[in-house]
Amino acid sequence: MSVGENIRRMREKAGLRQVDLAEQAGVTQAMLCQIERGTKNPSLQLGAEIARILDCRLECLLVGDNPSG
Repeated sequence: MSVGENIRRMREKAGLRQVDLAEQAGVTQAMLCQIERGTKNPSLQLGAEIARILDCRLECLLVGDNPSG
């Protein structure tokens, strides 16, 4: 899975709407949408902030919950 797909999956698991996560992370919904679709990649700083909001490790967003498979 891509970073964007992992963010979307974790966001949905957390019960957050795209607009809510974007607001908390300090980006526009359009930017978060582009990240989730894979047309843009988040900066390391933004990735870390999204991981903090979603209460997961940054690694989970980069490689998913199951890095070995």
